[in-house]
Amino acid sequence: MIRLGSLAGYPFEGPRLLGGWTAPRSAAVYAICYKPAPDTKPEQYAVIYVGHADDLSTERFPFKHPRSPCWIKRAGSKWKVYVCTYEVPGGTRSHREQITRELIAIYRPSCNEERYDQAWKDEWIGEYSAPTTAPVARRGPDQRPRG
Repeated sequence: MIRLGSLAGYPFEGPRLLGGWTAPRSAAVYAICYKPAPDTKPEQYAVIYVGHADDLSTERFPFKHPRSPCWIKRAGSKWKVYVCTYEVPGGTRSHREQITRELIAIYRPSCNEERYDQAWKDEWIGEYSAPTTAPVARRGPDQRPRG
């Protein structure tokens, strides 16, 4: 299991080597990853694509997916591409779409054509602190924390 996303994250199954993997007939969010430094940091993965499907078995895995050439190029070999999946408990298509957009905003995966900004305005949420956390300052992607 690997946790992806903001705060506590979502518990994704995997990473599993994509080559030879058989996609299940289930709805899920998926992340395509590779190891950027396999010799020095073998347990570290980089997210290079995020998607979702109503049925993973129809996504044309492992390497007939329309974005798979980008995955292979980024990883250096089709045998260095990994997949992680998250079947959203009780989730609908809109839940999977929202999680996908969130992960794209956080990781900015190079093989996704879509881009989402995780910026917000202070008047939407503002700054806060709670007894269980340090103060949290909301900021856009290119700003330093205030405080």
